[in-house]
Amino acid sequence: MEGGAVRRMPIGSTLITASLAVACAGSPPPAVPSPAQPGANPPTTVTPAAAPTRDSTSATLVPAGFGTLRQEDIAIVLETSGVRISAIPLDESVIRTLAPDSYRVLRSYREEHRQRATQRASMHGIREPRIWYVRFDGLAPDAHFVPTDLTVTSGGRDFRPVDVVPLTSGFGEQRLQPRETQRGLLIFDEAVDPSQPLVVSVGIVRNVDWDYSGAAILKKLDNERASIRARASARP
Repeated sequence: MEGGAVRRMPIGSTLITASLAVACAGSPPPAVPSPAQPGANPPTTVTPAAAPTRDSTSATLVPAGFGTLRQEDIAIVLETSGVRISAIPLDESVIRTLAPDSYRVLRSYREEHRQRATQRASMHGIREPRIWYVRFDGLAPDAHFVPTDLTVTSGGRDFRPVDVVPLTSGFGEQRLQPRETQRGLLIFDEAVDPSQPLVVSVGIVRNVDWDYSGAAILKKLDNERASIRARASARP
């Protein structure tokens, strides 16, 4: 340029240049996801929780692991000719009062055989069976026992097991020698309610300990639940 003269661009050229600048400054191209880095954690998949069983959903349940009772503290015991019978309902509300080791053992029996028990109960029109743990101890030579002879009276109705699940190998022989033990699970109708007084009998032998009177089992369970809540609330 001579003499400091300013060179002017034509107006049309100025507009074209501005339009190109605006077009270039438009929306950025879509982001391209970067490949997964080696060692990176995959997206977390949330698995729905299994549906809880009916007796584990009660708002009155005490927390597990704080109980102190022994199995013999809550067992319903009967003695017939040559056989000692001990029975315990395996409802969660009952077995959570037991000491942790006993709770885990009885709960494992129930959960391990729950599907089998449910399938067998469904054949009798029972959707949510009550599962009981039963133990037979021999007191005399060649003592005979019949698991389905056990009768539970609940709400004025008598119930017998609709089926039996053996836990020990010789359970099906139904014979005992002195100091021999056989164990199994009894499957009852869902109407058997262990939160209410029960009468358990074999033949003419009856046990009415599942009650609230005196030192009966239901009262013992209620007292232990109160103690468990106190222990649990005191735990950080």
